[in-house]
Amino acid sequence: MSTALVWFRRDLRLDDNPALHAALKAGHRVVPVYIHAPAEERPWSPGAASGWWLHHSLAALNGDLVSRGSALAVRRGASIHELERLAASTGAEAVYWNRLYEPAAIERDTRVKAALRTRGLHVESHNGSLLIEPWQVETGQGDPYKVFTPFWKNARAKIDRPRPLAAPERLVAPPPVDSVSIDSLGLLPRIPWDAAFADHWRPGEAGARERLRDFIDQAVAGYRTERDVPAVDGTSRLSPHLHFGELSPGRVVERMLAHAECADGRAEGTEFYIRELGWREFAHHLLYHFPHTGDAPLNARFADFPWQQNPAALEAWQKGATGVPIVDAGMRQLWHAGWMHNRVRMIVASLLTKNLRIHWLEGARWFWDTLVDADLANNTQGWQWSAGSGADAAPYFRIFNPVAQGERFDPEGRYLSAWVPEVARVPLRWRHQPWAAPPGVLDESGLASDSVYRQPIVDLKESREAALAAYAAMRGST
Repeated sequence: MSTALVWFRRDLRLDDNPALHAALKAGHRVVPVYIHAPAEERPWSPGAASGWWLHHSLAALNGDLVSRGSALAVRRGASIHELERLAASTGAEAVYWNRLYEPAAIERDTRVKAALRTRGLHVESHNGSLLIEPWQVETGQGDPYKVFTPFWKNARAKIDRPRPLAAPERLVAPPPVDSVSIDSLGLLPRIPWDAAFADHWRPGEAGARERLRDFIDQAVAGYRTERDVPAVDGTSRLSPHLHFGELSPGRVVERMLAHAECADGRAEGTEFYIRELGWREFAHHLLYHFPHTGDAPLNARFADFPWQQNPAALEAWQKGATGVPIVDAGMRQLWHAGWMHNRVRMIVASLLTKNLRIHWLEGARWFWDTLVDADLANNTQGWQWSAGSGADAAPYFRIFNPVAQGERFDPEGRYLSAWVPEVARVPLRWRHQPWAAPPGVLDESGLASDSVYRQPIVDLKESREAALAAYAAMRGST
């Protein structure tokens, strides 16, 4: 029997895995491989929170493989060298993998594919991450899209009902290969800042299926409205599972459409969520066609925008100590759970880039290190959208009022009370802006006299006006 390497990267699953399926269909005995080479993804090597998830996801994948008679070969080093050594030691004739779309990964994979083919190996790459490839959607003029609505109209028409590939029930045992332990990769933190992560997440394919099932059964019917309410579990929370490929978007769509057909009242929520998956597709479309946007603005005018250097304010924002309750709640949720509600992500990003006028890259880097779902395409799109410098962006002059946002989407103050206990006893009328309450009210609520919630680090009205002036000056100069 011939042998093939299946190179796992961010497709850590057996279900609906096109690369694995293709290798098995060709009649190969499969050697499942993971190669730890974070330096190859620079300047966006995975952050600390991603490392925590990856450790547990790799362990789960190996368990799934062992239960089917196989095992994951784990190596550390340059990808091309490790693949060449594994091919030589196992007698592999072919190498299969699922594609990645970040600039560094594309450049690396192109070199690897050419080198392996030069050695006479058969090499195949597949789409295991997206509903549609970035190059399969274009405007009437043959250009990439920069606006979501026409992009999704075009893309949605091209997406048939997915037919996901079933996971193999058994695998032929691979030949013995040298492998390092997952623990030896050093993915887990030495200081236990991740202590609460396990309370919120179950990395791995089984955890992904469970989360999808819970979302469909409990939340999708009200998704269109409840997804904006941070105090309720109204979002899918599938983002880290999708990022690490523990679940394919095709499987998500297939399960949701099947459920919608036999569950009255869920069809609207289902299609609305599929549209949200469209934003993920759009983010990868943008990064693929405009690879510079991971570090530079898509809108070139913003290259000379007068961003402010304010280390103290940046640190306060990172620690959830700005004095703006809804912002601090989000930043504390991020640190505690490795995740933040999407509505709150937009609020905290607006404060950083517009009220504080700190470069969006500072926020992007912090999210990159602290989010378990840190994904370069999504992270880039989200921050450039918030800063006003990206595709389909919120105009720079559209500045979120965090008080109004909090009062609208957390009207009972439940989210605030959960993450910012300092203001939990402040009367609801003032909870989203304690500094506006009479001093006596704050004293009675137990708020310390030196609390930042009596005087936030930034005046929202004055900083908004300063941001608008800076934007006007940039427009005038260009």
